[in-house]
This record gives sequence, structure tokens and C-alpha cells, in this order.
Amino acid sequence: MSGASAGQVSWRQESRPLGIVVLVFLGCYFLPVGNERFNHALVESLHLVKWYAQEHVILCLIPAFFIAGAIAVFVSQASVVKYLGAGAHKVLAYGVASVSGTILAVCSCTVLPLFAGIYRRGAGLGPATAFLYSGPAINVLAIILTARVLGIELGIARALGAIAFSIVIGLLMHVIFRRETIAVSDVQENTSETEPERPLWKEAAYFASMVGILVFVNWGEPHQSSGVWGFIYSNKWMVTGILATAFAAMLAVWFHIGWWKILMAAAPVVVLAVALPSLPLPAFVAGIVGLSVVTSTRTGELGDWFGASWGFAKQILPLLLIGVVVAGLLLGRPGGEGLIPSGWVSRAVGGNSLSANLFASVAGAFMYFATLTEVPILQGLIGNGMGKGPALALLLAGPALSLPNMLVIRSVIGFKKTGVYVTLVVIMATASGIAYGIFF
Repeated sequence: MSGASAGQVSWRQESRPLGIVVLVFLGCYFLPVGNERFNHALVESLHLVKWYAQEHVILCLIPAFFIAGAIAVFVSQASVVKYLGAGAHKVLAYGVASVSGTILAVCSCTVLPLFAGIYRRGAGLGPATAFLYSGPAINVLAIILTARVLGIELGIARALGAIAFSIVIGLLMHVIFRRETIAVSDVQENTSETEPERPLWKEAAYFASMVGILVFVNWGEPHQSSGVWGFIYSNKWMVTGILATAFAAMLAVWFHIGWWKILMAAAPVVVLAVALPSLPLPAFVAGIVGLSVVTSTRTGELGDWFGASWGFAKQILPLLLIGVVVAGLLLGRPGGEGLIPSGWVSRAVGGNSLSANLFASVAGAFMYFATLTEVPILQGLIGNGMGKGPALALLLAGPALSLPNMLVIRSVIGFKKTGVYVTLVVIMATASGIAYGIFF
């Protein structure tokens, strides 16, 4: 009688599940509940999750999911392939991808649905990863704040380094995975695409309104309340309302949604905006709910749009929240402390040695920085002895990467490509920090 009987366990096949069970059991058995540092780190982790849910999910991620879903449904695949595909003109493709962050003032997590959308729609690996890096890294407000608070030299170095990084990292990803890129390019050349239902200017206006809403609702408070940036910040919700009205009109006219449905969806928004003028979030939530109801109950491309947006949310949100919990447990919140003592970080990033710059790059890559928060954090670290080189290394690696970010990237492009991408960011940030520390 050959082979295992029906009731016999094949330990070769069950070794991996058994190992997982044993590790989970040991983790639970030796869980250091009651230890002061562990308890504090756990509280910090929960605080970070709460803060992330309050500040980023509604205003950042949900609009980004809708934009990513719209890319997947409404954007012509031929257009994506033409301008960002594996065989696209390199200057145009990397030029567009590398400066995208000047328009999108987003963090490392908010850019993920947009990256997944253009990549699955046909963007080449190189331009897509250039966009992935540049989205959160080349933030005009963050660069200006860096120059004002940390010095003009560091602000300029951050701007030039981020633009150069996005191009170089994208090109290196293209070269490293060239064989796969060529195969994708051949498939794209032989793929026919039907003409889009709407002209390009309508698609551009439609996406511009959604991107505008995403940008203005997340417009951070500037260092000074006066000037152009302060004026925009004080009027950002008015601008958001104008863009939302234009967006609703486009849905009615171009997508043939009945005006009565638009008005029913908009009524709670208007009521909440008038009743709670100092609390714009409830009105924004009502708008999201109204848009979800209108699109989810439709067939055709609008129903597909909601389905694609929901698909991105199901894939990305759980991984992000798991990553935020782990990052908070290990490193705590800005100004707080996790399992890793903050004193270790301060001592490790002094001077301009290879180890200091490498540690700053790795620590920045795994920490989660919301847009603009990296500047005051660095200000405190520099005050505690952080060198200028490691400061730049953290600025170039931190905003573009985080542990939650890595988990989602892996689910989109795979473990190997994610590992190479993260390694390239860390190596280039380290080298740039060393060079900057030598000259400044």
C-alpha cells in the first residue's frame, strides 16, 4: 500500500502551518503584558491607529480610492500605455511621473491606490515606481517648510534629491526587471483599445476636479498664516465645495445621472455644511456616502467605478492598518516612544558616518510620516545632535516609504520588486546623506 492513508498527516506539507501555530503560541505565551515599556508601546500603537483613522482614512484614502477606481474604469488603457507604458518615450514618461508630487500633496499611503491604478492600467514598472516615489516626496509645501525651518540648503537638497531619486529609481527598476518589462511592452503593442466614450478634455476636467478635492481637503496649515499659502488654507473648504459642485454637475451631464439623485445626495451635505460651518468633516462624509450610494446602485461604467474603488479599498486598507499598528508598536508616535527607545535613534544619527546615514535611511523607511510632520520631528532630532547628512537621508527615505506602504506595494508588484525598490531608496538616501554631510 503506497502513499499516506486518508487519516495520516504529511508533516512535510504541514510544516509551515505548524510553524505558524508554534510561533503564534510562543508569542502569546511570552507576551510581556505588564512590562512598562510594552504597555506604553501598545498604547502608543493604538493612539497612532486612532490618529491615522481620524486624519487620513476619510480625507486622504477614500478620495484616493475613488480616483484609483476611476483610473481603472474611465482612463483609456491606450492613453496610459502611450504616455507611461513600458515602451513609452522615456523623457515624457519619467518627466510626468517625477514631477507628479508637485500636484499631489499626499503621504506615502495615500499615493498607493493611485499607483496601483496606473500600474494595473498599463503603466510601465519604471514610470509607475517613479510616480510612487515622487508622489509623497516632491511636496511643494513640505519642501518650503523644510527650507524655512531647517535651512535653505536642506530645502534645496531635498527638492533636487527627490526629483533625481524618482527618475533614477524608476530607470533602475526598468533596467533590473528589463526582461519582464520587454515582455509587457510586447503585449501592450499588440493590444487594441476601443476609443473612449468621452473626449480627452472631459476626462481631464473630471479627474482634475477629483484631484483638486483630494489636494485641498488635505491642504496642511502653513508655518505662517499670512501670504498665499495661508490664504489658500483659510479658504480650502470653500474651494473644495466649488470643486465638488463642478464634479456633481459633470456626473449629471456627462454620466447621465438624474438631477434628482444628485440633489438628494447633495442635500445632506448642504444641510451639514450650513448647520456645522466649523466642522466640515460631517459634510464631507455625507458627500462620500451620497456618491457611494449613487454609483453603487448604477449599472454600467458607474457601477464598475464603485466596484473598482471598493476593490482597492479591500486590498489596501487592511494592510495599511496592520502596518500602522506594527510601526506604532515599534517606533511610537511623533513625540512618543515605542519598543525601540528614542534615545537609541538620537545617538545613532549623530555625525556623518556611513552607519549614521544608513540608520537614518532605514529608520525613515520604516516609520510613518504624515505629510509635513517629518519637519518638526527632524527639527527635534537635529536639536539633539542629528547630523545634516542623516537629516537629508531621512527626508529622502521617510516621506516616500513606511512599513504600511511596503506591505501594500508588495501586494501590487510582488515581494521581489518591492524589496528592490525599498533597497534602492535606502541606498540612494544613504549615499545622498553622506555627500551632503561632506559638502555642508
